[in-house]
Amino acid sequence: MTATLVSVVLSLFSAVAYAAAAVGQERLASRTSGPNSGTGTLRLLASGAWWSSVGLNAGAALLHVVALKYGPLTVVQPLGALTLVAAVPLGARLAGRRVTANEWRGTAYTLAGLAAILVMASGSAPDEILSLPEALVVAATTAALIGLLSRPGARPGLRHATASGFASGVASALTQTVTVAATDRSGRVLSIQVIGVALLVAAFAAGGLLLAQTAYRGGLGAPLAVVTLANPVAAAAIGLALLGERLRGGAAGVLLALAGAGLAAWGVVVLSRTTSERPAPVDAPGPLRAPDAVGAVGAVGAVGAVDEEHPVAAVLALEPSTASAEPALLPRPPGPGQLTPL
Repeated sequence: MTATLVSVVLSLFSAVAYAAAAVGQERLASRTSGPNSGTGTLRLLASGAWWSSVGLNAGAALLHVVALKYGPLTVVQPLGALTLVAAVPLGARLAGRRVTANEWRGTAYTLAGLAAILVMASGSAPDEILSLPEALVVAATTAALIGLLSRPGARPGLRHATASGFASGVASALTQTVTVAATDRSGRVLSIQVIGVALLVAAFAAGGLLLAQTAYRGGLGAPLAVVTLANPVAAAAIGLALLGERLRGGAAGVLLALAGAGLAAWGVVVLSRTTSERPAPVDAPGPLRAPDAVGAVGAVGAVGAVDEEHPVAAVLALEPSTASAEPALLPRPPGPGQLTPL
């Protein structure tokens, strides 16, 4: 089995684990918000189902990190969109409904686009890493872009979503550098380079999480699509420009990869609009935000937060009435959902 195939398989398992964790988190979190949210959250912490979701998120994050060790960024990062694809049938099954035609259409577009990208992407296990000066330049450039996108102005949701995607994509690219450098037996495991880049990973992962939470305050549909697409764009740009990653087939290969990226992007947009096209139930809870690919373990604590959006769970369109009874948890009082169509 080639290194690239190993990274693809690990990324698939990671996406399924993220989707399964998101389903469980949304169903439990829907009962822990409201006037008694503090008590509900404490009871939630005593729930085995919630800790199972924590374990799934941690496992998914670990699989993603290992995938970055074996595969190029141009392969691993676009596969993050499969979390949405996996969430569709899982959510439909648990909600007791059938997958809609639009969901099947979005899934097909996404899978076809990702297949085209994978065919054109090349490279074995990554051996080139960012030097500390390169990592600092990438961090400074990304921080400047985030600053520009985060300034006050019109359409803050889309701008914050773009900034969040860039931050998370850069965090994944830096994570690959840490993983490869730390497992390189020719040098020290805890070198200055590894420690310095690891600190940058933590900063950008946390920043991506906070930016996404603010992006989803005004609605979900368009910001969700922007976050999902900006992440692999940023990571792939670093891989192609600084890590020697290439696409097969020359100019024709680049065009096919771009066409695949466009098709996958449209599939993500269709999936992110699914719930916007359905009438929101009166008692639908405001879903919570799922963790990004990097820093997911620290993001699971957001389950009990109020008024935060959950991109994957929102695609699932789960309703409190479809979840099984949990006597140890408190129900959430009715409140209108909040979704923005693209």
